[in-house]
Amino acid sequence: AQVVDAMKQYTGVYFAAIGGAAALMAKCVESAEVIAFEELGTEAVRRLTVKELPVVVAIDCRGNDVYKLAREIINPLNHLD
Repeated sequence: AQVVDAMKQYTGVYFAAIGGAAALMAKCVESAEVIAFEELGTEAVRRLTVKELPVVVAIDCRGNDVYKLAREIINPLNHLD
């Protein structure tokens, strides 16, 4: 709940991507710029410019959560016999 609250406050989004698709997604990165914590090397914070990145917005800046919605739809169906 704290993360979703922060996303709403700072208008952030959470993207979901298909596991194992890193090579495909890497081709969508047009540029990467270190914007904070350069001393962390590969763990530094970067601003990415991407084009046609194959992701889904899983949690939007209003707190709508596709995972929560899916549970609300699917759980009642588990009780049908």
